Amino acid sequence: MDASKVDRWRQAVRLWLLPSRCLVCGERGDNGHDLCGNCADSLPWNRCACARCGVPLPISAELCGACLRRPPPLDGVHAALVYGFPLDRLVPRFKFHGDLAAGRLLARLMADALPAAPRPQALVPVPLHPARLRGRGYDQALELARPLARQLRIPLLADGLRRVRDTAPQSELDAGARRRNLRGAFAAGSGPLPAHVALVDDVMTTGATLHAAARALRRAGVARVEAWVCARAP
Repeated sequence: MDASKVDRWRQAVRLWLLPSRCLVCGERGDNGHDLCGNCADSLPWNRCACARCGVPLPISAELCGACLRRPPPLDGVHAALVYGFPLDRLVPRFKFHGDLAAGRLLARLMADALPAAPRPQALVPVPLHPARLRGRGYDQALELARPLARQLRIPLLADGLRRVRDTAPQSELDAGARRRNLRGAFAAGSGPLPAHVALVDDVMTTGATLHAAARALRRAGVARVEAWVCARAP
């Protein structure tokens, strides 16, 4: 029996013994996933969005007005979902409360939304500062990037970017303060970087973090930097 058949058999046995449960409402999961059919139907997929910053748009258009006036340092953003229910329950549990099962679900939703996206040469997770990492115990962007890289068969550069300055939490700051807070916060890793990479993060709000990370990669010679995020704030 080949390895793929063994994996499928093990998965079937696991689901029979331990049926999946919806991480949002607690009902039985649908098709072996940690999400029931009703909650899956309520997912706010970000299908009509600006190609450059990922912000949801009311009508189909390639770029939003803000990106037309002042193009951001990212060449494109692929945001799987709009931040709202049930993402506003799943993301905080994953990001702040150690719920790695929620992270695996979010990574699967990202992969489901990206089948036709042009493939970068590598995925680069947006890193935490070492001090923040010690306190939290895991890096949420890396926990998203690992299964995403495996499922989409894209190389993962876990050390492609470093956070060299510990910054104040972005959630406590307004847009201008967020930009100032991130100045000089990132530097490229010591290894070689390909010409086209996608940054991976959980939620894009103002874009300040991803913009600062993109600038650091461009200074290191990366020609095209995109962002792949689970959710985009409207």
